[in-house]
Amino acid sequence: MNALLDSLPIVILYPHSRCNCRCRMCDIWKTDTRQEITPDQLERWLPDFEKLSVRWVVLSGGEPLMHSDLFGLCALLRRQGIRITLLTSGLLLERFAQKVVAWMDEVIVSIDGPPDVHDRIRGTPGGFARIAAGVNAIRSLVPVSARSTVQRENHACLTETARAARNLGMRSISFLAADLTSEAFNRPYTWDPARQGEIALTDEEIAVLEGELVTLSAEFGGFIRESPEKLRRIAQHFRAHLGQCSAVAPICSAPWLSAVIESDGTMRPCFFHQSVGRVSNGDFLSILNGPQAASFRSGLDIEANPICQRCVCSLRSAE
Repeated sequence: MNALLDSLPIVILYPHSRCNCRCRMCDIWKTDTRQEITPDQLERWLPDFEKLSVRWVVLSGGEPLMHSDLFGLCALLRRQGIRITLLTSGLLLERFAQKVVAWMDEVIVSIDGPPDVHDRIRGTPGGFARIAAGVNAIRSLVPVSARSTVQRENHACLTETARAARNLGMRSISFLAADLTSEAFNRPYTWDPARQGEIALTDEEIAVLEGELVTLSAEFGGFIRESPEKLRRIAQHFRAHLGQCSAVAPICSAPWLSAVIESDGTMRPCFFHQSVGRVSNGDFLSILNGPQAASFRSGLDIEANPICQRCVCSLRSAE
């Protein structure tokens, strides 16, 4: 693949640095600074978005709905005909329902279990009920789906999680394994073994998980976004962590199809790899195709790269 990019279909933006959850598998909420991508910053990047034929922006983070002018960002993106997906904890959906419906093309809500499990994992008492109210306010007007991060606390209740999402009227649910080894999600360093062990599964728990994954495929059919093969990769991820099998990288084109821009302007080729520079004053394209980013892409062997081998997601050109 080319080291220099003349197109970039997808950009993932972290509009806001903070989060309103206290998730056990994530450290974003531990940040003590508030940073935002401002409308002025985004407007300076838009000429490069146009040159690169950016078609889809995913608002991630952090919690995007905590941004002071999120819908101002959306107005700029919509002006260029860019599709907008909101990834959210769902806690503020009801409050911003009218504007979410007006500006978002798709909403993806994190659901990490049935109500009691979800609230415990996310440290948000009553959080599931708030999600339910928010989803109910928007689901007839904008597509809403769920995503769930699999870890020790919820590995035995994935079918209950899918059922809870379906009962909320969501269109689908996606499952992925918890990341254990990268510096993503505001980790200043890789988790030590003890911290990894809080989220990882034991051999006995993996066996339970494998049964849940079989049931998901059998009972929920097209409601689950992943194929049975992709679901099996979740269990393999945890087995590889225990050294029971080799860690195998997924087929992925993310560094050539997308870029991740954090709230301070840091650019990454995907969620998990190191920064390739910081965007400022309209120099989006110069960072994307700068020496550091180009060198990274030209030298990346996904099959052999240890970060890619431990990756919990993928982006393919055919998807």
